[in-house]
Amino acid sequence: MTVEPDHRPEPMFEKIKAAAKQLTGHAHITPVLTSRTLNRKFGAEIYFKCENFQRIGAFKFRGAYVAASNLSDAERKRGIVTYSSGNHAQAVALVGRILGIQTVVVMPSNAPSTKRSATEAYGARVVEYDPEVSSRDHIARELQSEHGYTLIPPYDHPDVIAGQGTAAMELLEKIGPLDQLLVPCGGGGLLSGSAIAAKALAPACEVIGIEPETADDANRSYYSGRLHTVHNPPTIADGTRTPSLGNITFPLVLEHVDAMATVPEEAIMEAVRFFLYRMKIVVEPSGALGLAALLCDSVRPSGRTAIMVSGGNIDAVTMMEILQGNRK
Repeated sequence: MTVEPDHRPEPMFEKIKAAAKQLTGHAHITPVLTSRTLNRKFGAEIYFKCENFQRIGAFKFRGAYVAASNLSDAERKRGIVTYSSGNHAQAVALVGRILGIQTVVVMPSNAPSTKRSATEAYGARVVEYDPEVSSRDHIARELQSEHGYTLIPPYDHPDVIAGQGTAAMELLEKIGPLDQLLVPCGGGGLLSGSAIAAKALAPACEVIGIEPETADDANRSYYSGRLHTVHNPPTIADGTRTPSLGNITFPLVLEHVDAMATVPEEAIMEAVRFFLYRMKIVVEPSGALGLAALLCDSVRPSGRTAIMVSGGNIDAVTMMEILQGNRK
């Protein structure tokens, strides 16, 4: 599959640089952490780009802010609609509050309670749906048609991708060239944006997307060259329960990502526990996928390896299940 002209790497990296300027003073420059324990274990230099310390607790603030900032005055007045299991929902809600834009979010009934509560606290109206019987995209587009809202999707949007790519740009500008970069993959916004930034700033860097085994649509799409879908996959990593890569992100992933890998649920939970017990940080399951790939030997780290820690929003019940080891 070829990349559409507007989404070639050069223009997209220019968009990432422009997005970084837009985010100055609004998004946090998140820390990069290391672990001597992991460095010794794997014989590599491992870095963690901690987007769990970003506003709303995840990288999603970056893309949402850039996309909303680029709306016209008329679009801002009409409002924004989106759909999300949680982190993009919170990001759009907070950005709406910052910019004075009405926001409506379509959220699944099984979304983590902490993410829904935060979304509502930021001022968004939540429209709940049952993911077993309804399509979030369909509901959002009906609302868009009825009310004239502008749709800002979670990942399949050039401005969103550019915003997400600023995290990798920040990382590389701080620590220099990398041999590997591991990035969680749901709909591919963070992965494609990170890959474009990495290839522009460190062309030799191997970019690897990581998915849960039970939500491996992107992995199958990547290796077959055909877009695969998955319906409401049963993974603890709720941020990766997207049905498929997008029309924009799929060709970008094919073009710029070097490999995909999957991890089992137990490895994801082990990674969450390692972050809490050994590194003293709270990381949600979706954010722990990169470390999970190392712990289960799905990816062998080489030289200077960085991992995107995409978020830290996890509810108490899920964390207790992970810590007690009794997740069903």
